[in-house]
Amino acid sequence: MLSPSIVPRRRWRIAFLLAFGVLVNFFDRINLSVSRDALHDSFGLSLVAFGYLSSAFSWTYAVMQMPCGVLLDRWGVRRVGRISALLWSISSFAAAIAPGINWFFGARFLLGVSESPTFPANAKALGYWFTREERGLATAITDAAAKFSTAIGVPLIGLLLIYFGWRWSFAATGFISFLYFVLFYFIYRNPSEDRELTPQEHDFILQGGAQLEDEARVRSGSSLGYLLKQRKVYGLALGWGAYNYTFFLLLTWLPSYLSVSLHVDLFHSVFYTSLPWLFATATDLLVGGWLVDAVIQRGHDANRVRQTVLVAGMAFGLAIFGAARAHSATAALVWISLALGGLAAAAPVAWTIPSLISPRESVGTLAGAVNLCGQIAAISAPIVTGYIVSASHSFAAAFVTATVILLLGIVGYIFLLGRIEPIPEP
Repeated sequence: MLSPSIVPRRRWRIAFLLAFGVLVNFFDRINLSVSRDALHDSFGLSLVAFGYLSSAFSWTYAVMQMPCGVLLDRWGVRRVGRISALLWSISSFAAAIAPGINWFFGARFLLGVSESPTFPANAKALGYWFTREERGLATAITDAAAKFSTAIGVPLIGLLLIYFGWRWSFAATGFISFLYFVLFYFIYRNPSEDRELTPQEHDFILQGGAQLEDEARVRSGSSLGYLLKQRKVYGLALGWGAYNYTFFLLLTWLPSYLSVSLHVDLFHSVFYTSLPWLFATATDLLVGGWLVDAVIQRGHDANRVRQTVLVAGMAFGLAIFGAARAHSATAALVWISLALGGLAAAAPVAWTIPSLISPRESVGTLAGAVNLCGQIAAISAPIVTGYIVSASHSFAAAFVTATVILLLGIVGYIFLLGRIEPIPEP
């Protein structure tokens, strides 16, 4: 097999294109968390109502996971990606002009539908474009964009909101979303369709264990029923659900936690919020991406390396328990940074697994099934947290709840997922 250093690097253009899509994707999601006080002033939202509104995106996002996984395996990344990118731009503009809370809920529902193919599509596309030894870093680049988006998006959107109002902050994400639609429309192709991909690089990708584009298998359909009989699928789904619960708790409530519990004003809270997400961006890229691939390329057992990072990262996520007893912004941010940093290191490994274990042309279906469990957690986290904070006037119990759920996810990764190896073809 050729050395990566002498092979053209067109495949990395696809990784950065998909990463930009994730960046835009999370601008749309965090916009709401920064706008809580402004929406309260406009629509009279209570803490519980804000919890429901925060999870509204995840309701339709979750419902669409299984269908979009099947559609991706039948219609392909290119067609589904174009439609979804256009729709999520429309949904952002719809939120910007919302005359009332019902309209706003509708815009969040549409956003959930339109963004639902993003991560299953990325898993499928990276499976086509990257060797097994490079897939960790490629996945980390796209996954780290979610953390980096939050790190830079919270202060940027916060400044837009402070100086221009919440409607302009949603309109801005609409314009950026449309830019991604244009870029994706003209750039993304599967390897077999890309006329500028050299035969040398194409051979390198295929020889390195990339997923094959099997048109006959696509037409015959993916066996969802077969996948749902596999223990590994449930282990991966449980672990991903546990990760997503804590991730979305912090994504939707961290600015409010800093202002409600630690009495940090909005201007400072949006900047403080970015610190844990910047740390998570670094661990995502350096540990979950570069380090995993580098150790595997040096000849170490790939299963053991990935399983170690997966479980150790989730274990670091348990640091969220420390934030339950923090009495200063500094202490809280240290504990939350440790938790997010560990979870971020585990995330690229988890997103690599569908393309490593699924039967041919079932990556989209498997990733959709796993992400469904993740989105059930994403729905639950904002709502449960809203009720807990309303009842106790504290985030302590919310962080303890996340700790328990993370422990369940670790059990799923160790005892149900087990070795990261292919599921037998049906």
